[in-house]
Amino acid sequence: MSSSTSTVGGAIRRDDGAGGGRLGRRMSGLAVALGCVLFVGGFAWAAVVYRPYTVPTDSMKPTVSPGDKVLAQHATGAEVRRGDVVVFRDKLWGDEPMVKRVVGVGGDVVACCDKQGRLTVNGSPVDEDYLAGGLSASLEHFRSDVPGGELFLLGDNRNVSLDSRVHLEDAQQGAVPASDVEARVVATVWPLGRTGMLPRTSAFGAVPASGGAGGSGGGGGSGGGLPSQGPLEWLVVAVIAGAALILGGAAYGPLAGLARRRR
Repeated sequence: MSSSTSTVGGAIRRDDGAGGGRLGRRMSGLAVALGCVLFVGGFAWAAVVYRPYTVPTDSMKPTVSPGDKVLAQHATGAEVRRGDVVVFRDKLWGDEPMVKRVVGVGGDVVACCDKQGRLTVNGSPVDEDYLAGGLSASLEHFRSDVPGGELFLLGDNRNVSLDSRVHLEDAQQGAVPASDVEARVVATVWPLGRTGMLPRTSAFGAVPASGGAGGSGGGGGSGGGLPSQGPLEWLVVAVIAGAALILGGAAYGPLAGLARRRR
């Protein structure tokens, strides 16, 4: 039985656990309310900050493969750093959005290759850990003085990628305006076997600041350090925590009723 009686001072008092039950119901209600805020808020924030894209070619393998669906955080060209994988649209490159990696910002001198087959930026060699094993930074040698407000972009699959190297004879020496950037890729969401945050690289951490106009922050992001991934991981945690609170709060009533019946 869930109730009991006791005599105090000749009076009969009934104890049915109502106080504890009310507190439990209140706590479960608060859990469901907080869970709804986290769950709905996480999805809403993600919908505002991130956009899905489908990678059309194999120019970014092995980082992302053709057909992969990725999430990209809205970003301006001024927020982009060396090492970021970005979505951009440039009329000289075609009408479709393209995905490439930023290897040079305004004022940088990007060249290839040194004696070890590595890319150099402002004279500093870059060990590109995201390239397929043993792949040279480029099959052809090149040099570009990146104009202010521009970005030099290469695909990770250098042997097949049509990127800034193809446009070296343009007035911008292969670079594209930083304003053409739409977003920064932060995660792969499909297929499920490849789901996860995009690997971060410290390859450009030792690159010195550019000496030319428009370098480090002058329309094309900044230099060393790890590429930003935005708040996506925290939003995923918020959504999962919200779902757990909603389920836990909703389950309180049936579980409490079952426990009372067993008593």
